[in-house]
Parts: sequence; structure tokens; C-alpha cells
Amino acid sequence: MAARAQPGSAASSIPTEALIQPEELVRIVQSGKSAKPLILQVGSNVLYAQAHIPGCEYAGAGSTESGRQQLRKRVDALPRNQLIVLYCGCCPWSHCPNVNPAYQELRAMGFTKVWVLYIASNFGTDWVDKGYPIAKGG
Repeated sequence: MAARAQPGSAASSIPTEALIQPEELVRIVQSGKSAKPLILQVGSNVLYAQAHIPGCEYAGAGSTESGRQQLRKRVDALPRNQLIVLYCGCCPWSHCPNVNPAYQELRAMGFTKVWVLYIASNFGTDWVDKGYPIAKGG
């Protein structure tokens, strides 16, 4: 999980140890282990409908108050040690307006195991084009 956000970027305050690379998440999702993370897409609902990680849920755009409210509602009843993986993929990491607010929201709620999928360019380039599994529809 050693990817570093660019200084001054929207995602730069996410600690390096909270980042997970796409290939690592694929291994976790495809493993036979029963304890899978809750994967939440916190970007555009349009992008989610076009292609998303199988088994993930749309949780609202992290950059908007209504999106963060949707995120809070989705996770409120979960144990605070639940492993949650957030991702967006709308644009290059250094410009993403969604992942950091969603990450900060979950941390403020007391969640202790929050990872953020490091998508350097966008979901199409860093996930779909690499042949990783996708689902479509919303």
C-alpha cells in the first residue's frame, strides 16, 4: 500500500498507510476469504453505472454534503472496526474532489480501518484497461 499522493492535492492528506493499490484490492476481492472489505464508490453515480468494482456500492459523491450524508447513512450501523475501501476514479488522483472528504468523514465517525484505492489516472485507465473485474449498472 505504498503510493503517495502529490503534495497540495485534494487527496494529499490521506496517509500513505491508508492507500491500497488496484492489484492488491483485486487479490483481496478474488481471495477465498470470507471477510471481504465493504467497497464504496464515492464519486459520480454516472461513472458508477458505467463500470464499478463488483460487489461495491455507490455511497454518494464525497465532495458534496448530500453525498457525505448518503455515506454516513450507509455506514452508521456498522462496527467501527469494519474494513472499508473507498474509491472514486473520476480523474487523476491529484485532482479528485471526492476521496479525501469521504475518508475524513469516516475517520471522524470513528472508523479505524478505512483504506482508499489509489487510482493514479482514472478508473478506466487504472482498473478497466488492466482487465480487472467490473460490473455495470446502478
